[in-house]
Amino acid sequence: MGQTIIEKIISNHSTEQVKVGEIAIVDVDLIMATDTTGPLAIQAFERMGGTNVWDPDKIKLVIDHASPAPNQKIAVLHDLIREFAVKHGIRLYDVGDGICHQLMIDNHHVLPGQLVLGADSHTCTYGAVGAFATGVGSTDLAGVMLTGKTWLKVPETIKIVLSGQLQKGVYAKDLILHIVGIVGIQGATYQAIEFTGEVIKTMSLDSRMTMANMVIEMGAKAGFVDLEGLKLPYEFTAIEADPDANYIKTIEIDVSDIEQQIAIPHSPDNVKGISEVNEISIQQAFIGSCTNGRLEDLHVAADILKGKKIHPQVRLIIAPASRNVFQKALADGTIEILSAAGATFLPSGCGPCVGTHQGVPGNGENIVSSTNRNFQGRMGNRESNIFLGSPAFVATAALHGKIINPNLAIQGGAIVR
Repeated sequence: MGQTIIEKIISNHSTEQVKVGEIAIVDVDLIMATDTTGPLAIQAFERMGGTNVWDPDKIKLVIDHASPAPNQKIAVLHDLIREFAVKHGIRLYDVGDGICHQLMIDNHHVLPGQLVLGADSHTCTYGAVGAFATGVGSTDLAGVMLTGKTWLKVPETIKIVLSGQLQKGVYAKDLILHIVGIVGIQGATYQAIEFTGEVIKTMSLDSRMTMANMVIEMGAKAGFVDLEGLKLPYEFTAIEADPDANYIKTIEIDVSDIEQQIAIPHSPDNVKGISEVNEISIQQAFIGSCTNGRLEDLHVAADILKGKKIHPQVRLIIAPASRNVFQKALADGTIEILSAAGATFLPSGCGPCVGTHQGVPGNGENIVSSTNRNFQGRMGNRESNIFLGSPAFVATAALHGKIINPNLAIQGGAIVR
């Protein structure tokens, strides 16, 4: 019996060939922690008696979740991370550099075929470049800081084959929301997901990152996006599943009839097509996060908002995924278009998505967001409602002041029925 991608990568990092259900001791290529999880990992490392990390070049630290520090307590934790990074010669990305997952791929810290652990659940994003990447707890990460090794149970794999052609105005975010709605929030618990098919093979890296990012919203351990058709600025060899690999399940989807998708409160798998949702007034719109804060996403929003003004009763907040994304959007005029439309820009970071600070909504407010989670209280207020969708969905809603089918909206803000 052949091997899936995840079986191959784990086998390549172990002393023996492994199969589903087995426990493997593996060598780790890279670990990452943020300001949310890094202080706990550092404290655990020191409690374990750690004096020297196993390999400073294979550890990355990022200050992105509460960035800049919103209060004294968090500022002290940021300094703890900075001091640890200097002491051990570890690369630190500080305030405004960007969101951890964007930075790991932007700066080529993660490569195809690697085994990567991050103390953040959306570490699975790196499956967009063919790495086995998964989130772990801070204590587990501290153990890897000491030894460079960890243990894993080899997961089963679900294969998802995507055929057809996406409609105009339908994006990778709509597609992954549709899949999350089908599989369910616990439907792939401790399993891996392989995305393949003609739709995937024409996707940009930005779109592939969106697909891999949200496998955790199905409970998955990791996600892999077929690397065929992907151009990267370095030579690589893709890890591919064997033709006779064993899958726990295969899901085939023709994407041709998928319309814009929305996850309505209060779960990412509570997904409906835009035509199923009545017009709902909104008060805040957010574009950003490790799911959809990339250059491609800002371009989509700018195409919709160019020469227009957002609704006067809507706040449009944008946090680019990295400083690099912001600089590119600044250079090509995208920032100017969005700012002129009424958008407010935040430093690159996770604040509004996780609700740590910046953009916390008011009681009873409805928010449209390009992020990955809409659990009650996710953005910092349990009395608000979060509707997830693509940057196109968010920009359109910000323009009209309500959730609206883009097929009903025309230039100038008028509605055609």
